[in-house]
Amino acid sequence: MSITIKRKKQILIMKKWVLKAIVQKIISWLPFSNKINYFFQKHITKGVTLTNELFEAKLVQAEKHLGYYRVLNINKGEVNSTLELGTGWFPVIPVCMFLAGADRIITVDISNLIKEKNLNITIEKFIEYFSNGKLQKLFPKVILSRFELIKSTYEETKSGQQTLQKLNIQTLICDARKLPISESQIDLITSNNTFEHIYPSILIDILSEFKRVSKPGGVQSHFIDMSDHFAHLDKSITIYNFLRFSDKRWKFIDNNVQPQNRLRISDYRKLYNELEIPINEEEILPYDISKLEKIKLNKKYQGISTEILAVSHAHLASLMN
Repeated sequence: MSITIKRKKQILIMKKWVLKAIVQKIISWLPFSNKINYFFQKHITKGVTLTNELFEAKLVQAEKHLGYYRVLNINKGEVNSTLELGTGWFPVIPVCMFLAGADRIITVDISNLIKEKNLNITIEKFIEYFSNGKLQKLFPKVILSRFELIKSTYEETKSGQQTLQKLNIQTLICDARKLPISESQIDLITSNNTFEHIYPSILIDILSEFKRVSKPGGVQSHFIDMSDHFAHLDKSITIYNFLRFSDKRWKFIDNNVQPQNRLRISDYRKLYNELEIPINEEEILPYDISKLEKIKLNKKYQGISTEILAVSHAHLASLMN
């Protein structure tokens, strides 16, 4: 009896990711799908929260983007203009770029996910972390006068939106394949956990557009999460779970509100090579091949080395010509 109960519990646990997939699939068919998904993520899966862990991770990523810029850019000057792909719910990276000295800061997303409340939370988190000294440790490039401008503006207006406007942070809601930006304008182009949500046929056009708007000697810096994002919710599956499915089955499971392209590091290298974008720095985060070996790979992936398939997180940085 106890074995039967245990098996039933295991089945219920394994259905967590399936349930999320079904719900998001249905949401993707509905009008105002992004607003509905926001409600689902915020109140059901609890995925719309600027936790200390998430905030600190974004600070570290911002510092890493700037670090690659300092190492690679041929002009050896400070970053002046930045472009972020994938604004998301909390504009931490754009605020970091302002704090580091950038005067023209653009962040682009296909949908407007920023709410006034989330803007306020973002600014308040910066103020909190500066007050306790953690901001300066995690993001040493803070220019004091710029932080004081953020703090004074927010204390005066109590509005995250007005604060962003004061910082000259421009939010673009548009197709990143057709940016309203002239050629050779941007010093540093960044993204965090965004590429994996873009289908290859679209991503190649976005990267081509990034080539167009990059200054000669500028830098692209992108952090990519190649893990199965359903595993973030359901710990009963590994981060390689989605490699079990054929393209046909995955198309049935996948959704338009939070798609996953399942590209591996070799695919990104190929995309860059096709567009003649160099990969000057490639940081591969540690991975666990034993987790990959626990699943039965779909035949699509069986001819690829385990070392390639197992790469789940990578940071690619490029010096633009």
